[in-house]
Amino acid sequence: QVQLVESGGGLVQAGGSLRLSCAASGRTFSSYTVGWFRQAPGKEREFVATISGSGVTYYEDSVKGRFTISRDNAENTVYLQMNSLKPEDTAVYYCAAARTVLNYRISRMYNYWGQGTQVTVSS
Repeated sequence: QVQLVESGGGLVQAGGSLRLSCAASGRTFSSYTVGWFRQAPGKEREFVATISGSGVTYYEDSVKGRFTISRDNAENTVYLQMNSLKPEDTAVYYCAAARTVLNYRISRMYNYWGQGTQVTVSS
C-alpha cells in the first residue's frame, strides 16, 4: 500500500513559480512510476508530467520547458517545479503512483492518489 500526500500549492502571480511535493509511504516507492495530473473547475482531469522508477520523464506539451518533474528516492518524494506559470495552469494538482503504467497519460492506470493541492495563478 502506498499513501501519497501533496503539498506546495498556493496563489501566485502569472510568471511566478511554485514547487509541488508528493511525499510517499512505502519502502518500494522508488520503483513506482509517479505522475502529476491536474483538474480545473468544470474540466476533466488531465495529465501533466510523469517520471518512471528509472527517472524517465514525459510532459504534456503545454508545460514542456516550464515544468520539471524529479524524484528523490532517499526522501520518497517526487517534485514538480513549475516556472513561468500562467492563469490557465490554475487547477487542483494531484500526484498518482503505480508499479506498472502502460499509458502514462491515462489516469486510471495509476493505483494510488493523493488528496490534491490547489494552484491558483492570477493574471
